[in-house]
Amino acid sequence: RFGSGWAWLCVGDDKKLFVTSTPNQDNPLMAGLVDKPGTPILGLDVWEHAYYLKYQNRRPEYIAAFWNVVNWDKVVENYTAALAGNTAVINVPMA
Repeated sequence: RFGSGWAWLCVGDDKKLFVTSTPNQDNPLMAGLVDKPGTPILGLDVWEHAYYLKYQNRRPEYIAAFWNVVNWDKVVENYTAALAGNTAVINVPMA
């Protein structure tokens, strides 16, 4: 996706994992606005404001660095909750 938006790891109604992206502030919980609704268990902010100060226009470097700070225990917790039918809570720190 070019420009602003998010990349998501989600659990679908079929309990299978899938990767999707959404524009702007949209998210996979917004059935009717997204290609495939689901419960997000991990989100990656790819809006330029998320990385520009440190990475300028080097989005691939930002994404590579992202994997070094993912809290996989929380992702597993979110996945387990999604499998149980609960919507995962993604804590997004406010800067």
